[in-house]
Amino acid sequence: MKQDERNTVKCSFCGKTQDQVKRLIAGPNDIYICNECISLCETIISEEMENEAASGDIILHKPKEMKEILDQYVIGQDAAKKNTSGRSVQSL
Repeated sequence: MKQDERNTVKCSFCGKTQDQVKRLIAGPNDIYICNECISLCETIISEEMENEAASGDIILHKPKEMKEILDQYVIGQDAAKKNTSGRSVQSL
């Protein structure tokens, strides 16, 4: 391997060099991802989320229901539970 090849930064997912893509983002331990792989990941995740929503797997609870669910698992912390459930402390 030539010296130039060892110093060339590549996307850890598709193998393209920084000269072949618009942007290369560095992660930990010399891991890199390019803008094209990020775009592909965004598309995959969006499609999966759309499929989940269309299949009815996602359940959106009303704020009061969310607080009741939190009451089953969290002792005390009423203000936090009310804020987390989407309602202000004064409205409960």
